[in-house]
Amino acid sequence: MKLRIALAGLLAFAPAPSAIATGGPAPAPLAFVYSTSNAVGGNEVLAFRVAQNGTLGARVAFATGGLGSGGGLGNQGGLVLSPSGRRLVSVNAGSDEISLFRVRGAALKLLDVAPSGGRRPISIALRGALLYVLNAGGAVGDADNISGFRIIGGALEAIPGSTRALSATSTGPAQISFSPDGDVLVVTEKTTDRIVTYLVDEDGLAGAPIVQPSVGQTPFGFTFDARGRLLVSEAFGGSADASALSSYEVDSDGQLHVIDASVPTTETAACWAVSTPDARFAYVTNTGSGSISGYSVRMDGTLHLLTPDGVTASTGGA
Repeated sequence: MKLRIALAGLLAFAPAPSAIATGGPAPAPLAFVYSTSNAVGGNEVLAFRVAQNGTLGARVAFATGGLGSGGGLGNQGGLVLSPSGRRLVSVNAGSDEISLFRVRGAALKLLDVAPSGGRRPISIALRGALLYVLNAGGAVGDADNISGFRIIGGALEAIPGSTRALSATSTGPAQISFSPDGDVLVVTEKTTDRIVTYLVDEDGLAGAPIVQPSVGQTPFGFTFDARGRLLVSEAFGGSADASALSSYEVDSDGQLHVIDASVPTTETAACWAVSTPDARFAYVTNTGSGSISGYSVRMDGTLHLLTPDGVTASTGGA
């Protein structure tokens, strides 16, 4: 069985609370991995229980009520889980919709399906009951945009007047996410080599796009670490061994300030980025090399490869 995690770029992980023990030692907490099929004939969320040794159990599939695209999305964040682990939201890139689920371990209940506010949704930013969808456009000339929603009860309700353009059309966007305080939205654009930020007001409305150049080419996936710094992977157009990771400060006005510029992974086609909860380490997947590059992240936000050759781990083939 081969998951479509790398193809679709959709993945979420959820630790679940322990059951209450009736006697003796408490059982280990359950954990689950969620992915999607991204299938043209009907998109599904796939749930896998994680065993104590880290292996995954048999998959359980839940229909999203929408359609996948059947191909790569060039994205990060197409499937997001709330911090409480009780809500899961998925994009349906083939039908221009998003789906909301209630989560109880491996059991998912579809609550609502709603139009994404644009064409080809690929990434979701979720903070509490507020979420924004990144729409990549269905064809050349389609408007790339973001659009806002509130989760009210079990329903997705579009926020009137919340749709905002990106820096242009056909920007090749990759990801949208909130800053840790929820006051800024960040979007990476691969084609334009730009990072766009939006200030979010108390009513959940995003302001006008603040367009800024990426310090490196082809900004892709990103993460905010526990100290609030923005870490962005850079694919450099897929050029061999040219990928990198950059770190930024994001101020209250949505402006980016470079901390460490394009520190090489020494690998090819960097995509996803993630930071550890203690902000000490960051990891980048290199799709073109079939590898993962790890960095130590210093207190000042500078980045340092954990291994000189940039290969902290292998994913089993490019």
